[in-house]
Amino acid sequence: MDSFIQFWETIPSSYRAGILVGGIAFFWIMESALPLFRFKYHKVKHAGINFFLTVTTIVINFLFAGLLLLVSRWVVANEFGILQWIELPLWAEIILGLMLLDLIGAYFIHWLEHQVKVMWQFHLVHHSDTTVDTTTANRHHPGESVFRAVFTTLAVFIAGAPLWLVFLYQSISVVLSQFNHANIHLPEKINQIVSWVFVTPNMHHVHHHYTQPLTDTNYGNIFSVWDRLFGTFAYVADPQTLVYGIDTHPKPKEHSHIGGVLKIPFQQYRPPNVPKVTKPRRVDLS
Repeated sequence: MDSFIQFWETIPSSYRAGILVGGIAFFWIMESALPLFRFKYHKVKHAGINFFLTVTTIVINFLFAGLLLLVSRWVVANEFGILQWIELPLWAEIILGLMLLDLIGAYFIHWLEHQVKVMWQFHLVHHSDTTVDTTTANRHHPGESVFRAVFTTLAVFIAGAPLWLVFLYQSISVVLSQFNHANIHLPEKINQIVSWVFVTPNMHHVHHHYTQPLTDTNYGNIFSVWDRLFGTFAYVADPQTLVYGIDTHPKPKEHSHIGGVLKIPFQQYRPPNVPKVTKPRRVDLS
């Protein structure tokens, strides 16, 4: 297992970039083969906005990389954090470590963004996508990317996570996020089994419904247990009844143009509207 730890501790940046690009390419192909919705959209043009925001997220994460490295090395050197206070076999350390990082660095910050108006204004950019697919996974305003980088660092501090575990977590997190945003529909029997442990597309698509209360459910990224444990889990039997986007920003000039998207956080807060649409729109189910 020493070789496993060494691999993740010294994983080249090119490998990590390959995981990001490879995941998008794989799920992009899967979306064409097994689509949930047959969107009437220009797939490449739609991806352009999301790819731009993916680049800004990479830049933000790069700027925080030094701090993340410093914190991880400090907790190990000073034996601080949950993983440093208890002795576990490596397999258990991996599971517990991934769960702690996912809880604080993904679930909690995501839940918080739905509770704090200032944070919600930035998170709106992610929810404004009306044609959710695998590229939506990294559709985050630079301001939100800062929030998430801060909480990832906090998660490393509390968990006492060594650097190899941080890199492992980030790689799994990227792939799972691409998976659960992908425009694919798992067979229900498979979904029911997998979603007891991991977040599935069927589960996360519910979170992207355009109105409350479904918007405020299913916050998980890797593990579905947090939503079940904290009472934020929601199930929709027929995902094709979902409508993507956000009811406060229905105009294409706000959600489908990069200039409008970047301005969303700086607009006056708009309270949710009363639901008026019950059927999917902008899709061809024939």
